[in-house]
Amino acid sequence: MEAITNWLSENSGLLTHYAIQFVLALIVFLVGMRLAKWCSKLTEKGFAKRKVDKAVGSFCGNIIYALVFIATILMALSQVGVETTSFIAILGAAGLAVGLALQGSLSNFASGVLIIILRPFKSGDYIEAGGKAGSVRKIEIFSTELNTPDNKIIVMPNSSIMSGAIVNYSREKTRRIDLVIGVSYDADLKKTKEILKSVLDAESRLLKEPAYTVAVNELADSSVNFVVRPWVNTVDYWPTYFDLMENIKIALDDNDIGIPYPQMDVHLHKTSE
Repeated sequence: MEAITNWLSENSGLLTHYAIQFVLALIVFLVGMRLAKWCSKLTEKGFAKRKVDKAVGSFCGNIIYALVFIATILMALSQVGVETTSFIAILGAAGLAVGLALQGSLSNFASGVLIIILRPFKSGDYIEAGGKAGSVRKIEIFSTELNTPDNKIIVMPNSSIMSGAIVNYSREKTRRIDLVIGVSYDADLKKTKEILKSVLDAESRLLKEPAYTVAVNELADSSVNFVVRPWVNTVDYWPTYFDLMENIKIALDDNDIGIPYPQMDVHLHKTSE
């Protein structure tokens, strides 16, 4: 016990020095963490003030946070006497090894950067990509969040989004509704066409330009198929689609125009024994 006391007495200055360095390193770390969060939020607010897409601001905020965090770790280590030059070299070698092991994650990161640069979609857009569809909620460094119409959250790797076709249903202000209406071969085609046009003329949400199209498209096996193609504002697409389907059915029923359905005729032949 006396030996320990003597050692502490002889090295009190050194211990005090290391204690101070450790406290300073801890302060640097805590301040750096707060600074990283502040810089991230400031970046997002800056993008928001300039009316840049929210997803872009979130992505850039995450990048800023990661960079400041790494710088904070290096500064804290330098305070406790760690040679940061050697540490950076070691970190680089370790980063290379980790990078080779996490090629998929690096691919997701690169794809995230491409999404930000190319901007095939923005936050709030309804898209279809990678076999999934939904409204874009957030674009992260490695993944993108989609919100489905039935309120499910899909977290998709960015690489799976950029590796295939992306369908953006929200980018354009207008969309065309494509309906196929089949009527019986016994129906009066001219009358049917006028009825379909009257239903479209009565729908106030349809755009005058481009004009709608009503035409015979196919002489199918059991029906004559009309294509009905009106244009609407994108926000009105689904409500108008549903109402048109209902109103067209009611109008055809009121005029005794049948809509055929698949059926099979079975003929029985009696054979003599």
